[in-house]
Amino acid sequence: MPEPTFTGPVERISDCQWRIPRSYRPDMRVDGLVFADERLMSTLRHDMSLEQVANVATLPGIVRASLAMPDIHWGYGFCIGGVAATEPEAGGVISPGGVGYDINCGVRLVRTDLAWNDLRERIPQIVDTVFEYVPAGVGGGGAVKFKRPELERILADGAPYVVSRGYGWNEDLELTEAGGCLAGARPDYVSERAYQRGADQCGSLGSGNHFLELQVVEQVFDPQAAAAMGLAEGQITVMIHSGSRGLGYQICDDALRDLRNAPGKYGISLPDRQLVCAPVHSPEGARYLGQMRAAANFAWANRQMIMHLARQAFEKALGTPAERLGMHLVYDVAHNIAKMETYEVNGRTRSLCVHRKGATRAFPPGHPEVPAKYREIGQPVLIPGDMGRASYVLVGQPAAMTESFGSSCHGAGRLLSRGAAIRAARGRSIRKELLAVGIYARAHSRKGLDEEQPEAYKDVSRVVEIVHQAGLTRIVAKLRPVGVVKG
Repeated sequence: MPEPTFTGPVERISDCQWRIPRSYRPDMRVDGLVFADERLMSTLRHDMSLEQVANVATLPGIVRASLAMPDIHWGYGFCIGGVAATEPEAGGVISPGGVGYDINCGVRLVRTDLAWNDLRERIPQIVDTVFEYVPAGVGGGGAVKFKRPELERILADGAPYVVSRGYGWNEDLELTEAGGCLAGARPDYVSERAYQRGADQCGSLGSGNHFLELQVVEQVFDPQAAAAMGLAEGQITVMIHSGSRGLGYQICDDALRDLRNAPGKYGISLPDRQLVCAPVHSPEGARYLGQMRAAANFAWANRQMIMHLARQAFEKALGTPAERLGMHLVYDVAHNIAKMETYEVNGRTRSLCVHRKGATRAFPPGHPEVPAKYREIGQPVLIPGDMGRASYVLVGQPAAMTESFGSSCHGAGRLLSRGAAIRAARGRSIRKELLAVGIYARAHSRKGLDEEQPEAYKDVSRVVEIVHQAGLTRIVAKLRPVGVVKG
């Protein structure tokens, strides 16, 4: 069968912005706006994610535009890389498809005082120790088992609760988006099945595209911002990518089932049933928000626990306390979340429900939600690439507030499906290929490496250059992977 092709109109409006006009379909309430260069757009025409951008533009209460970042690819309901803001006071909706199954999948970056030139021979030893300390893989349980009342506290209070239990430092919370906890979480709305799936998973990587990487700061582009984050060329960093595990997946699954009749109840016509939604100001909408916030808090606690375990692994491998190794958190950002935020639209300040589905918050200098440490440079934006090339650190810029609801891309974006990546890896050893270019990898399954091989992803350098040129973010530093732990 021929590949599906997007046949609608796409108009170029700048070097890195394209518009799907509202006139494309009578059900669209706003334009679609895609951040991409010409080369990327030429490939997107063969990906029905552009149709998903148009579909999202039909949601009640949507404001300004249905947006897509340059790491756009096909997803459930929303494209991955999708951003949409709805206005609750104007009947705006909340859609689980605009958050995704892995609620608050996100990234945190840890800097160290360790130099690559001093440590390069010990990378395999450190990776092996991290592999021993940090559980990973499908269904993998955490190293610390929490009882049911403790798990309820995690869902209610997020990272602050596990830090209060000794799994981290107070400064970690100051450098985590939302302080590691969304207010309004409702653990009592979470199903028993979700509790069962998350019971032993707090402090575990999971599988798929989740990872823990040892990286070296290869290049600094903005010395002032890098210095504020404690980053310098030749330095070892640790990047952690994980989310809400089986608990978040089950919450999304539950919500999609619970909301299936809501569109009919509220007179909402949808072009795709995967966009199932409910008004934010409705019992169904409030219920999903309470569940989603609980899963987001679980995810922040999960990444906090993983960082704690990584610090312990470094201590074991190097025989030095984490404090003396300078293992301080740079920042933690969410990639899949819906949050209430304030923006000026058409000269009026509005409270909006901002869906980010594979997108990163990117607040500019001076924004009150940016930690005081970074208030002058803007919020750190962490963009993981593939395990064979690079990741990037950026900072939010003013244009993000007017052009993308304070949002940027979240990664490289897939080129190959997981099945296609596995087929492309037949007869090859991805682990040996990585080792040949100086990257020591450990995984709980060969499939995990095959699915996430570098060729499965777009070139992250091109993706971040687009958001840099668009003025959404500014590039601060490039991080090269030297050690990888996968599920």
